[in-house]
Amino acid sequence: MYVNSSRSCLILFPARYLSNWTYAARTLVQSGVRMPKTEREYRQDIVEVGRLVYQKGWVAANDGNISIRLDQDRILCTPTGVSKGMMHPDDLVICDTSGNKLEGRKERTSEMAMHLTIYNMRPDIKAVVHAHPPVATGFATAGKPLNLALLPEVIIGLGCVPLADYGLPGTPALTDPMLPYIPKYDAILMANHGAVCYGEDVYKAFFKMETTEHYARISLVAELLGGATILPKQEVEKLFDSRTRYGVKARAGVEPGCPVAAEDADAGRFVVTREELVALVDEALRMRGVA
Repeated sequence: MYVNSSRSCLILFPARYLSNWTYAARTLVQSGVRMPKTEREYRQDIVEVGRLVYQKGWVAANDGNISIRLDQDRILCTPTGVSKGMMHPDDLVICDTSGNKLEGRKERTSEMAMHLTIYNMRPDIKAVVHAHPPVATGFATAGKPLNLALLPEVIIGLGCVPLADYGLPGTPALTDPMLPYIPKYDAILMANHGAVCYGEDVYKAFFKMETTEHYARISLVAELLGGATILPKQEVEKLFDSRTRYGVKARAGVEPGCPVAAEDADAGRFVVTREELVALVDEALRMRGVA
């Protein structure tokens, strides 16, 4: 017999297999019962994601921070002043839901308040990743959200990536501009700072950051090539409707300006022919008495 107290689950095994835990474990997997991870495994997950973030060049020096919600009362997070590519599981810090350190030989990240704000507003979220991926951060620094309806995968998975106004890191001013976006989106650009993504586990949060940076790189290349072709509203709606088919649980729906469909982009665009442009320039020069 096996009792999973955390899931209130009782599974009976034949007596001849009671001593065969390999068989028991295989049966649990086949039955769809997922064993909760240990704290040590969660620590290793953060270390691994930190190494990936560092290797991809999304952080420099001691930038970035990562956390996992262990339970209702405890948050496991990265320490301050340590490279995310060079962490040891024992470097990580456990805090309570007010940000007070409970365990750890180092000090917690200085941006813990941002993580706690996300956890408080989104009970479904179990992990947060904050980094400075160069291209996405370039958009954030230029004051440009990643909000054009360009890629099906992004529309289905994220909707879009809005831009929160700048706030001083390590203070409430950092999170205040994010408050309208946290309930609706799983990825947010932070003006003149970076990006934050969150999900059901730390790897899903990491993959959302990867999608955000990939989206930013494609958007930049399209712009350099003369501008992207934006999908129309009808196609955007079809992609949102397809989420159920793909098993995607993204919260973001069609919001005004996020994503921006072709019709919305064209509404604010002024188009002239070459001849019309020449005529406008000539008229401006005549008004100035130059021509």
